[in-house]
Amino acid sequence: MTRDPVLVLGATGKSGRRVAARLRLHGAPVRAASRSSATPFDWSDPDGWDAALTGIAAVYVVAPPIPGPVHEFVARAQTAGVQRLVLLSGRGADTWGDSAFGVDMRSAEDAVRGSALEWTILRPNNFAQNFSEELWLQPLLDGELALPAGDVGEPLIDLEDVADIAATVLTEPGRHADRIYELTGPQSITFGEAAEMIARASGRSIAYRQVSAAEYSAMLVADGLGEDDAHHIAEMFVLMERGLLAEPTDGVATVLGREPRTFEDYVLRTAATGVWSR
Repeated sequence: MTRDPVLVLGATGKSGRRVAARLRLHGAPVRAASRSSATPFDWSDPDGWDAALTGIAAVYVVAPPIPGPVHEFVARAQTAGVQRLVLLSGRGADTWGDSAFGVDMRSAEDAVRGSALEWTILRPNNFAQNFSEELWLQPLLDGELALPAGDVGEPLIDLEDVADIAATVLTEPGRHADRIYELTGPQSITFGEAAEMIARASGRSIAYRQVSAAEYSAMLVADGLGEDDAHHIAEMFVLMERGLLAEPTDGVATVLGREPRTFEDYVLRTAATGVWSR
């Protein structure tokens, strides 16, 4: 297991902060970078990238929500002497067609795969933690989760598993070279079932209501999200309804040698923190 210096992008985000913590536990030197970190990093400001990359052996890359920047970033990483890249992408990124989200993900993946560096791509399903961190937390607290998702289930993945995998791949050079891991939880559940589980565990009254993708996008914009971001999220649900993300994979077991955490385990752990009891 290597202890090479690792640059973690999006280090204050949901996945980045978990990956950085695990790397430190592995004894790897970590350079945490984000717009608000001691090491600043902003996809829209390439002037600051070189300083973040200096002396770094591996990078955890969270794909930006716009196509293009990763290509220049990868070129600079090669020049700086970086040896490995681990990209957080999205489940089934090559099946998204010409949707905006698909174009963004494929652009980032093409940049990484086309480089001369050792690379690994992680493609997780939706995070279970979306129900307790940001995206769907407030609707649950308000008592109604309205999404454009019907009876097609999704094997939601626990972010703790994604972070375990990222840290493992970053600290095991060579073993995961040129690999794409499709990462899921062990079982598909519908969003209505997820809301019901959270309601039972938290003691809250939570209803689930199915809406159209257009309605959902408008709701997100009304809540303050940008139109492009809202459209991207709504597009994701359209893909999910086609069943393209519904089947569990063995990606977690392949990397970690164990089964992924269940959604029920996530719900019990999270309910105990009181986050749904506000």
